[in-house]
Amino acid sequence: MGPLQGLTIIEISGIGPGPFAAMLLADMGAEVIRVERPGGSMFTASHNPKLDFLNRNKRCISVNLKKKDGVDTVLTLLEKADALLEGNRPGVMERLGLGPDICLARNPALVYGRMTGWGQEGPMAKEAGHDINYIALSGALHGIGRAGEKPAIPLNMVGDFGGGGLMLAYGMVCALLEAKGSGKGQVVDAAMIDGAATLMASTFAANQAGFWSDERGTNLLDSGSHFYEVYETADGKYISLGSIEPQFYATLLNKLGDDAKHFENQFDMGNWPQMKAKMTEIIKGKTRDDWDAVFAGSDVCYAPVLSMSEVRHHPHHQARGTFIDDGDVWQPAPAPRFSRTNGELRCAAATIGEHTKDVLREFGFSDEDIQKRLESGAIHSHSA
Repeated sequence: MGPLQGLTIIEISGIGPGPFAAMLLADMGAEVIRVERPGGSMFTASHNPKLDFLNRNKRCISVNLKKKDGVDTVLTLLEKADALLEGNRPGVMERLGLGPDICLARNPALVYGRMTGWGQEGPMAKEAGHDINYIALSGALHGIGRAGEKPAIPLNMVGDFGGGGLMLAYGMVCALLEAKGSGKGQVVDAAMIDGAATLMASTFAANQAGFWSDERGTNLLDSGSHFYEVYETADGKYISLGSIEPQFYATLLNKLGDDAKHFENQFDMGNWPQMKAKMTEIIKGKTRDDWDAVFAGSDVCYAPVLSMSEVRHHPHHQARGTFIDDGDVWQPAPAPRFSRTNGELRCAAATIGEHTKDVLREFGFSDEDIQKRLESGAIHSHSA
């Protein structure tokens, strides 16, 4: 059932990194109760719930937080919960009457997780933004791309999901662990800009040591070298090489046969552009499957570049069960893995309000009270 079994977390529904953080906690066995607005949003109301991967393994209640009884409903749940998770802009939860001070007054041991782009304070805290803006200001975006070209957008994984969702889940687990000893809750301020900056720690160090140039596309790991690069194959597909260490580079040269003579001085940076041009020509001479046959199973540090439609069919993923495929939809399995208390996919995303009545009953609401709240519009139930 996962190592977080026994924890109850109330998630105030949002988009992107907040639900992702809650998914990670739910995958690890926490009881996550998603509080969704009536009707949901454009991200939750109009598609197959089975494709709503970020809301898997959660139960869902529908609450109108614009009504006093709706806010009171959530506060009552928090009295018995271990944590709350929210991803609104600074000040929104306070205006709703669900700010940290009020919530911690109802439950002093509560961990209150907050996800924002710019953080809860600072001159930009209340400004709008998205992943691309947060990684731009953190220095990460500048360093991603090829020499002489503009920065490349790395999907929204660095700010939203790496610097945001993962950091929030990590921070909440840290705070929950501390609360078990102290009996005191606290606020976790997870800002995507902070997380993206933290992910840059080793690159910042390399830059200050003189090992990493601020000129993108000229360094060891940013497409500057010929041995850490993506190359196009004869069939218009791509392969990746990452032969950094001398022993791996020697294996690469061995696999290249007679062509190895063009690449003898691995760290002759002045000759990297010429060596890369030659490597481009060589790799273009065979198909991706051909290079699979040449490199696979060796210590070249090689992998084919797979498309999203290909990835789950690769033998390594199939052997490890990296993806779960029920014949209708496929998705990544919970990660990381544990030897005793492994996470699991227990259920697909719930429909909005699917568990409203059941959850409220479990938290001590009477049927009469539930009915009154339904009639007032403070809560909604999918089965009502």
